[in-house]
Amino acid sequence: MSKKIYSVITGTGSYLPTKLVRNNDFLAKTFLESNGEPIKRANEEIISKFQQITGIDERRYIEDEFVNSDIAFFAGEKALASAGIDREALDYIIVAHNFGDVKHGSTRVDIVPALASRVKYKLGILNPFTVAYDVPFGCPGWLQALIQADYYIRSGDARNILVIGSETLSRVSDPHDRDSMIYSDGAGAVVVSAVESEEPVGILTHVTRTDTAEQVFLLQMGRSFNPEKGDELYLKMNGRKLYEYALKTVPAAIKMAIDKSGLPITDMERILIHQANEKMDDAIVNRLYELYGIKDRPEFSMPMTISWLGNNSVATLPILFDLIVNKKVDNHPLNPGDHFVFASVGAGMHVNAMVYKMP
Repeated sequence: MSKKIYSVITGTGSYLPTKLVRNNDFLAKTFLESNGEPIKRANEEIISKFQQITGIDERRYIEDEFVNSDIAFFAGEKALASAGIDREALDYIIVAHNFGDVKHGSTRVDIVPALASRVKYKLGILNPFTVAYDVPFGCPGWLQALIQADYYIRSGDARNILVIGSETLSRVSDPHDRDSMIYSDGAGAVVVSAVESEEPVGILTHVTRTDTAEQVFLLQMGRSFNPEKGDELYLKMNGRKLYEYALKTVPAAIKMAIDKSGLPITDMERILIHQANEKMDDAIVNRLYELYGIKDRPEFSMPMTISWLGNNSVATLPILFDLIVNKKVDNHPLNPGDHFVFASVGAGMHVNAMVYKMP
């Protein structure tokens, strides 16, 4: 059998901010309805219901002195060290994010120059043919960047690519919107490299879809629920509609990716899904197995970090994978030869999924 080129993750890294924010830290907040009126329920009740739905107990916020490209750099440097490659040998640096380098105390988006260029600068890379660019693609951005890296590698155009997902949602969330409790900050990175193999390994298949006819504004920027905030824009979400959309589309997309691989779902050791909302993710994975006629899914099929890390958008998947690789997620080992799935959903509305085989 002749050898083919496959895209294999050869190094991982992540950065978890040190500023820990627990649910009780929101007790003193003033939560408002979209019309600016106070919510007529005690914060204890709001927070309790929030925890039951999302599964979030605490989250991490970026330190005041850092911006998004800083923590992307921290995660990228760890991934390079893990891969053991010369950083000057990188063909691409792709950074997935959505709001750029928002500074402490501001909501202003800063994306010029590209965060990937800033990361390349901070890494001290001088090679002019290490191409650096950004992918703003909502929460599925890191996975879409990984899909792009796969195309570059399979074409023979690239050998080593650094793919980073980094976000600071705490700086663009409305403090008067109860949804702000979902959001968090963090960064994760992988080095994906070309590997010649007779047997399929690494990235096997992937699927992406974009739905805009009725869903494009389920996540968007809008004014604070507090009129005194003026024209500043914050991240806003139609949670109920987003839940319905995700439950309808994400299981089907994952099934498409698995079916493209020619493997049965029983070969998938884990479903690594974007850490958006515990209740929603649980429903998505249950629906996936139901599509295959399986009523009771395997007990440890879906590793979760949302309870202590919250939803840090494009960073959830690479952080989760890095933690699993480094054996920091109980009951969720990934061993050589294991197959698993990456999947995400988010602003756009975008959905993507990937089947991967551990080398």
